[in-house]
Amino acid sequence: MSSASGPEVGYIPTRTALVVDADARVEAIVNEALNRHHWSIQHAPDNVAALAIAEAKNCEFVLTSDKTSGKEDVELLRKLRRVRPHTRMIILTDEATPADVLESMREHAFSYFSGPLRHDLLAYMIQLAAEGPSWDDGIEVLSATPAWIRLAARCDLGTAERLVQFVNEVADLPDKEKGDVATAFREILFNAMEHGGKFRPEQFVEIAYLRGRRMVMCRIKDPGQGFSLEEARHSALANPPDDPTRHHWYRQAQGLRPGGYGVLLARHAVDELMYNEKGNEALLIKYLPVPSEQRS
Repeated sequence: MSSASGPEVGYIPTRTALVVDADARVEAIVNEALNRHHWSIQHAPDNVAALAIAEAKNCEFVLTSDKTSGKEDVELLRKLRRVRPHTRMIILTDEATPADVLESMREHAFSYFSGPLRHDLLAYMIQLAAEGPSWDDGIEVLSATPAWIRLAARCDLGTAERLVQFVNEVADLPDKEKGDVATAFREILFNAMEHGGKFRPEQFVEIAYLRGRRMVMCRIKDPGQGFSLEEARHSALANPPDDPTRHHWYRQAQGLRPGGYGVLLARHAVDELMYNEKGNEALLIKYLPVPSEQRS
């Protein structure tokens, strides 16, 4: 994905992005991420004005302001869906709760970011929203509370990245544990979509996220026939001691993306990683530290 420095003389962009009350750094990210040959950028001072603009003109992409709460932005998304059901919205906010993130997923937000903001990840997500395929959404919320979430996700890379960001936002965890869970979840999710779903968008993986007082569990089930980790030649786990990079050649020969270390990374990031007998269902478990005030 790439962006252009500006539109050609006389060239009229065919798509409209609506940016709400952006500061200079967010404005720069948007300008860099969107191809100005194809996009015109309009601005709104607040959500009320943004809705009025979107009602009057089709805006294919909307980026909210980080000065509003997640709840306010979800309400804007809900109203927008009534008149522009196919518009892709990325929510920025400095005030969010897991319940707000779940509501944004139910209303089919494209992505969700709360502070501190990673500029590179926001730019990548804007590019996905701008340049991705025409289908409306690849994430279906089957049931959800902040403690127990069930989802179905389409088997493609963009959907995987979106889902990882949503899970990272909904995870109410200490920073280290949140990072560990996100790392492990991403690696196993990508494996499931690649080897179980073959990155075919008509295939879906099933995901469950459970948050207890002392642990987090993630279950990922892919639509494939399963495999044995001991026989998975695409994984670094199958390399013999005297040939630690053998899986690279196998992946190259099979046309697989570079990698093969996902399961190893996941095993180091969480406390337990288990597969079912068939090999198409994984369970990640991360135990949480006991708060200092509760230690005896």
